[in-house]
Amino acid sequence: MEHTDTPPALTTLAEDEVLLRDSVAEFAEAQIRPLVREMDEHATFPKELLAKLFDLGVMGIEIPEQYGGGGARFFHSVLAVEALSAVDPSVGVLVDVQNTLVVNALLRWGSDGIKQRYLTRLAADTVGAYALSEAGSGSDAFAMAARAVRDGDHYVINGRKLWITNGNEAGVFIVFANVKPDAGYRGITAFVVERGVTGFAVGKKEDKLGIRASSTCELILEDCRVHESQVLGEVGKGYKVAIETLNEGRIGIGAQMIGLAKGALGHAVQYAKERTQFGKAIAEFQLVQGQIARMATEVEAARLLVYNAARLRDAGRPFLTEAAMAKLYSSEVAERVTSLAINLYGGYGYVKDYPVEKLWRDAKIGQIYEGTSNMQLVTIAKQLLG
Repeated sequence: MEHTDTPPALTTLAEDEVLLRDSVAEFAEAQIRPLVREMDEHATFPKELLAKLFDLGVMGIEIPEQYGGGGARFFHSVLAVEALSAVDPSVGVLVDVQNTLVVNALLRWGSDGIKQRYLTRLAADTVGAYALSEAGSGSDAFAMAARAVRDGDHYVINGRKLWITNGNEAGVFIVFANVKPDAGYRGITAFVVERGVTGFAVGKKEDKLGIRASSTCELILEDCRVHESQVLGEVGKGYKVAIETLNEGRIGIGAQMIGLAKGALGHAVQYAKERTQFGKAIAEFQLVQGQIARMATEVEAARLLVYNAARLRDAGRPFLTEAAMAKLYSSEVAERVTSLAINLYGGYGYVKDYPVEKLWRDAKIGQIYEGTSNMQLVTIAKQLLG
């Protein structure tokens, strides 16, 4: 079906979008800000905060109301991730993976039974995770070693997954394994696997540079038996599930990065007004003004790229190139803006008593996960050059 409707102006938010953005931002300041330092230092995500995110409704934004969700649009998820990430990108990415990867995959590819079983839980109290990467398959995602062998009305899965976001908190996992290795990527199949099933275990939790409160874990599958009804989509079509879902996920990471950069910019502006040198606020110096102006311009440009990709997706239009551009540029902007924020803080920016040091550490992952910057460049170039 061809869509000819024009997406709303990128910087114009509808009333419901403004309401969501503002309510999530208010929640982040009141409920997350006081916990950020402790969450980062101890690399933990409080269960109490997780429960509050479900109560807020941001864990099931796009889940239809019949399953207990918000019944909203993809763009609403982007706004929520952006608002959360301005305070703590670790919280932003947990909500992002839940919505743009797990929920979106189930909505698009899940059978009626899978939707009924899992969307209701994901809207109420269950975290989801997306298990594609392995030690030997990162950018080459389909070079996976995980195997699934048919055994009656079950599949037996063996393999290990690495770098799985939300691994520590998740109760439901979308796991990719190859049922026919001889067929290459055409044997890859997606399965919905529940935590606690025999043969499934969450392994090592990584000790990371940034987004430390967001768990990144190894998954271990040893003779893990999964019923055939748990296949997501069709057998052998897991590559399609992965590719199409990750295209949306990249927009979500873009939202995380612009939120992060916006947060750093806000801290820098406030500090420049308060910090005095040579008898006046450093905000009065032209060099400082120029740095802040450049930071603000780049954050706005990145936001427009992310919003454009999200609007195109909601309008049913092609958005592959726009999603790649949004992730590529927003992740680069996040690193530059947070670095400049540290410079403006001077020595104070280098210590953990002030917020910009953490945001700088958090920013680096944006150029790595859900498709490295090099992979985004390849995608953009292929689309342009045919």
